[in-house]
Order: sequence, then C-alpha cells, then structure tokens
Amino acid sequence: MGIIQCISNSFQSRLTVIVLLVFILVNQSTKAQKTTIGFRGGISIPNLSSSGSDQNPLNTGYSSRLGPAFSVFAEFKISELFSVEPMIEYSAQGSKKNGLQAFPLPEGLANLFPPGTAPTYLYANFNSEAKINYLMIPILAKFGYTFHQSPWRIYADAGPFVGFLLSAKQVTSGQSEIYTDPGGTQALPYGSQSFDATNDIKDQLNSTNFGVEGNIGLNYAFGQNNLFIEFGGNYGFLNIQKGTANGKNNTGAATIV
Repeated sequence: MGIIQCISNSFQSRLTVIVLLVFILVNQSTKAQKTTIGFRGGISIPNLSSSGSDQNPLNTGYSSRLGPAFSVFAEFKISELFSVEPMIEYSAQGSKKNGLQAFPLPEGLANLFPPGTAPTYLYANFNSEAKINYLMIPILAKFGYTFHQSPWRIYADAGPFVGFLLSAKQVTSGQSEIYTDPGGTQALPYGSQSFDATNDIKDQLNSTNFGVEGNIGLNYAFGQNNLFIEFGGNYGFLNIQKGTANGKNNTGAATIV
C-alpha cells in the first residue's frame, strides 16, 4: 500500500493553519478565564466498518485491535459549566482478521485458470492486521458539573476533528494452503504457503479524514492538579481508501484514557 514518507510540506501547512485557528479561537474566548493544560493517555480499540454496495470479501469481517491513544490538550473554561478543549492527538486505528479470509488474486496465478474464469479473490487461513495511525486535531465543547463542595466533577464533551494519516501497514502471518472458494474446500496444488509479511499501504489511503469525537469522564481535583478517567470514541466520516479495488471502509475507535 506505499512507502512511509516524512510529513509533507502540504501536511505541515495545513497543520499550521489549523493550529493558528485553534489559537485564535481560544485566545479570543478565554481572556480572564481559567486555562488548564494537560496530557491524556490510554487505549484505542479501533475497527473498520463498511456498508451498502461497497462491501466485498476484502473490506468486511474485521474485528477490533488494540493500540495506543494519547494527546496533549488545553481546556479553556468559559463558565462553571462550559469549556472549550482543543487537542493534538495520536490515534491508533485499523482492525484485524484471523482465520480463513480473502485476498486478491496475484497476477502470477491468473494464468492457472482458463481465459475469463480467473476468480477475483483467493482464500487462505492466516492472520492479518491493519495498523493505521493518525494525528488528529479535535476541538471539543465540554460540559461539566462539580458536586457540591466536592473535588469530583463529571463531564461530557463532543466535537469535530480533522485527521492526518501518519502511517499504514498491513501485517500478515501464518501458513496455509490456498483455496479458490470461500469455504476452503478447493485447494490449489501448491501445498502450504507462508503469509508472513509486512506491507506498507499508506499510498492506498487518503491522507486526511474528518469526523467526530465524544467522551464522558470523571475528574478528581487535588490542589492545582487533576486526575480523570474517560471513556469515549471517534468516527471518521470519509472513506479511507483512495480507490475502490479493496472496497470502502470508515475508521472508528472506542477509547479508554
């Protein structure tokens, strides 16, 4: 799916514009307001979804994988109940498949079949994991309530994000015979084959995404510091693939921080 490259000049320019817009927004709205800067880290539990006519054996059947999720944030308190929270967030996305699954017919095997009869997909029993990582910049509207004379505060936040693709790899492993049918009953005469490989797929995916993020959490304040636990998730509205050969998928993840 492509060679991982350094962040391009176009990426840098877009990121600079977004950061400047965030700074202008919060600077204009937070004069004489309380500001908190912090770090959050935890687990991302992503999956890839597909729907409608874009479904095919390549972009369906995924299950969730685990990955890191961490960010730096600034919370600008507008009132006792409301604040604005921009973030710069590293988000692990992707998913995995284990077991009998489809893969595109390699060009070298197409001549094994009579003209016009070559299948679109072959099948094998192996493990596959799509490791896709984004730099996301959400701007969240945050509503919270502090219990009376208590250090505990409950809150919820939500808002849009723009995401920039950092890297994307397809990691496969295992050994299996190759089958021409999804039931795994018609094997090609080659015996067991190795599927151990790591392929860069970045050039097959769009470089940006856009979506929404939301969280609910519980915060404990002690002095000038805060500890919190938060549950939430994110979902990208745009299909991640550039073309249609592998179908269309959307990213999304549950998060625990």
